[in-house]
Amino acid sequence: MAHDYEKSKKIALSTILLLGVITIVEVGVALLGKGYIVEGWHWPIWLMGILMIVLSLTKAVYIVFEFMHMKYEMNGLAKSVLLPTFLLVWGVIAFLYEGNDWGNRRDLIDNKNKEKIEEIGYLKYDAPDELLKDYTI
Repeated sequence: MAHDYEKSKKIALSTILLLGVITIVEVGVALLGKGYIVEGWHWPIWLMGILMIVLSLTKAVYIVFEFMHMKYEMNGLAKSVLLPTFLLVWGVIAFLYEGNDWGNRRDLIDNKNKEKIEEIGYLKYDAPDELLKDYTI
């Protein structure tokens, strides 16, 4: 959909101002949540993470829909562009989860290996003399 020049300028300016306001809110959330603005007042890390993700996704949606003109495209084209992006995000989350699980299993295996070594207790050459006296030649 074509706009005249003045209407396009107005849309771009309002989008830029909205992105600027969201960025200022993100910085405020980060500084306030870490206790830099109000001394000794901290937000839980999960709350800050959720707020930052929601605000960042909101900015990404506005950028894609306004500056990449997806708002004016047909639904099929918009979905064919956005679906791989969502699949990429899903893949990154899945790989991070899988990597964390491998790390946990590695620690579990290391602990199990240490238990087996502790159960044996000593090697053949470190055995006390009273155990080896029957086997001396």
